[in-house]
Amino acid sequence: MSSSLSRFSTLLLFLHVALLIAPPTTQSFFLPLDKGSNLIQTTCKKTPHYNLCLSTLQSNPDSSNADVPRLARIASDALLANASDTLDYIHGLLKQSREVQLQKALANCAELYIPIVKFSLPQAIEALGNGHFGFAKYGISDAATEAEACEKGFGGVKSPLTDRNALVNDLSGVAVAILNLLKG
Repeated sequence: MSSSLSRFSTLLLFLHVALLIAPPTTQSFFLPLDKGSNLIQTTCKKTPHYNLCLSTLQSNPDSSNADVPRLARIASDALLANASDTLDYIHGLLKQSREVQLQKALANCAELYIPIVKFSLPQAIEALGNGHFGFAKYGISDAATEAEACEKGFGGVKSPLTDRNALVNDLSGVAVAILNLLKG
């Protein structure tokens, strides 16, 4: 009995030491590094858009007790919501616009945003939930690529989507940077 207790104590001590010396990004997959805003601040400092990351994560009440994978999910959900709003806005502009060049550019943007909103981001978020972080990064990065392509498609016409495309691009950058903190 004392030998099993001794082995159990040794194993417990080993696990405790292993968690203490493990790199923070590995640790954060299993346990939050810190509670609430400290983890959010630490995570956001590792993204290309600190203030956007901070405001996005802090605006979600679930973030206060979240670990890094959950923060990645919150950022990805915000990206999907923003891309969906942008697609709705594009459809509204298409109904109002009378300029042929603007209509062409907006139609092109709709064609770029539809697969992001309907397929790429939902699949990426599902992959994130299943621990397939590489696949999730691919789908989330696609949102930035398509937002940039949308913006370039306006050519000589003034884009009414510049701010929205930039936000999709930046939110994508934040979500990918958080995903980069995770293994898988």
